[in-house]
Amino acid sequence: MDNQGDIWEVFIQSKPGLAHKHVGSVHAMGKEMALQNARDMYTRRQEGTCIWVAKHEDIVASVPEEDGSFFEPSNDKIYRHATHYVMPEGAKNI
Repeated sequence: MDNQGDIWEVFIQSKPGLAHKHVGSVHAMGKEMALQNARDMYTRRQEGTCIWVAKHEDIVASVPEEDGSFFEPSNDKIYRHATHYVMPEGAKNI
């Protein structure tokens, strides 16, 4: 932390029901100030309906070099495949 405060990552939801998207980051001394700064910086033209802020240091991500082992399918758990489920009669959006 420097004299500008912590770094907060900002996520904006453009319309209700849509996913939040990362739009940038702001400096702030606390979560309320981070929300205010995010609003002032990223929603000046009323382009959002919801803002999330998260401390940069609290975000955890996978490492691209380990994507093979991290994202490979679990072939030993065949019960997770849809072939083992019976579709109920009348079901539409499953």
